[in-house]
Amino acid sequence: MPRWLLYCRPGFERDCVEETRAKPLENNADSGFVTVQGKPGLQFSNLAFTRQLVSLRAEVSNLPDRDRLTPILASIPESPERFGTVWLETPDTNDGKTLSSFTRRFQPLLEEKLKSADRLVDDPDLPRLHIFFPDKQRALIGTSDPHNSAQSPMGILRMKMPPEAPSRSTLKLAEAFELFLSEQEKSQWLKSGMQAVDLGAAPGGWTWQLVHYGMKVVAVDNGPLKGDVAGHPAVRHLREDGFRYRPRHAVDWLVCDMVEKPSRVAALIAEWLERGLTQRAIFNLKLPMKKRVDALTEALDFIKEILDKKGYKYRLQAKQLYHDREEVTVFVTRIKR
Repeated sequence: MPRWLLYCRPGFERDCVEETRAKPLENNADSGFVTVQGKPGLQFSNLAFTRQLVSLRAEVSNLPDRDRLTPILASIPESPERFGTVWLETPDTNDGKTLSSFTRRFQPLLEEKLKSADRLVDDPDLPRLHIFFPDKQRALIGTSDPHNSAQSPMGILRMKMPPEAPSRSTLKLAEAFELFLSEQEKSQWLKSGMQAVDLGAAPGGWTWQLVHYGMKVVAVDNGPLKGDVAGHPAVRHLREDGFRYRPRHAVDWLVCDMVEKPSRVAALIAEWLERGLTQRAIFNLKLPMKKRVDALTEALDFIKEILDKKGYKYRLQAKQLYHDREEVTVFVTRIKR
């Protein structure tokens, strides 16, 4: 039976296990990771709460303080024969952060040994080798498919805060663009002159991100915009209820970061897509403290049902981003036949 090592935001371990529908092996609250067994063929893109998907191959306990390298090298699986890269990782917790200096020192030592054995080569299509340290005395060893996993160590895509942006929420949309869109899609869909609507725009973090790409934005919110977007010539600020506003003509993008029940936000997005008011959308679903997976599944299934009834072809993805908190960010686009 396959075993998997999954990274997640601390506090969401139960949700991470639940969405895999696999048997939990290690599932400690606030640890930032879980291990599960018995679910073959997991797809990273289908897992909202999973930051990284690693096939768990071995575990080393009671690592000695003076020579961790020897037992770890002995536990690396013989297959695959070669790896394209090796990532030394820790949980995204305060305790995990204390291990970062150790992993930085340890990384070149491990890489040197793997290269001398001709097991580490520069090939991005080869499997990755993951050495995950829950603590200094223990290592979980696994591999990941570069085409079925996160593209950043620890599954974390950190974005740099633009000093001109009015709020840190801009990082959520910036991360969403990087995560959900390919380079080709970014060049096609994030172009100057495109039309966008930002529902729940204040104070303007997401609007700033759209304007940064040269888009013209209708920012809808009863609250004030701040910073560079306030009074910007590319921004039209409407002090209206985001749930009531509808554009006269279709727009290229709809983004939405309103604090409301997931079911209500899902119904709003589904209506825009059903009526052809937008081609694509990125929106946040603020999840309840309990039954998060159920709430997310219900919201996404509602959108799917509406689009399926209309016979639309579409792509729908959800992920709890690094810059998210008690929420999940969703991307949906209608695909032309």
